[in-house]
Amino acid sequence: MRKLKNSELDRLSVDEYKEVEKTPITVVLDNIRSCNNIGSVFRTSDALLIENVLLCGITATPPNTEIHKTALDAEKSVPWEYFAETEAAICKLKEDGYRVFAVEQVENSIMLPDFTPEKGQKLALVFGNEVKGVQQAVVNMCDGAIEIPQYGTKHSFNISVSAGIVLWDLVYKLRK
Repeated sequence: MRKLKNSELDRLSVDEYKEVEKTPITVVLDNIRSCNNIGSVFRTSDALLIENVLLCGITATPPNTEIHKTALDAEKSVPWEYFAETEAAICKLKEDGYRVFAVEQVENSIMLPDFTPEKGQKLALVFGNEVKGVQQAVVNMCDGAIEIPQYGTKHSFNISVSAGIVLWDLVYKLRK
């Protein structure tokens, strides 16, 4: 078995990426503190052809050298928009016909393995602050919540890990 070279991976150029059909999922980052987490979400979003990323509140925006460290130019390929208030982003998404789900531990959440995205339905996923999670006011605006099952002593995953798990799972389900 031989490890493949980057030149053998047949990846899209940034221009090709911008033209290809995207997965109808929007990522909403609700007050993310760490630029490394933001960059990781951009990189995961690029890899999975996510439609766009909405950066809200204290979430930093490109260009930013700290975001770039983990995004590795994905911040240039994935479309993004900034909203001062996450609630404004949710209102716009709902006006545009999205079903909005918080990725959060709440009453009556849907466990990720049990959540099946509807083909053709525009979907937005809200990922929250590293310490406080998704704001309660934002949770209140969502159509539901998706929870990642966990079995150990910790109460949560890192936000970039959560985004990777949830986005990969939903993209896989949509492409099946």
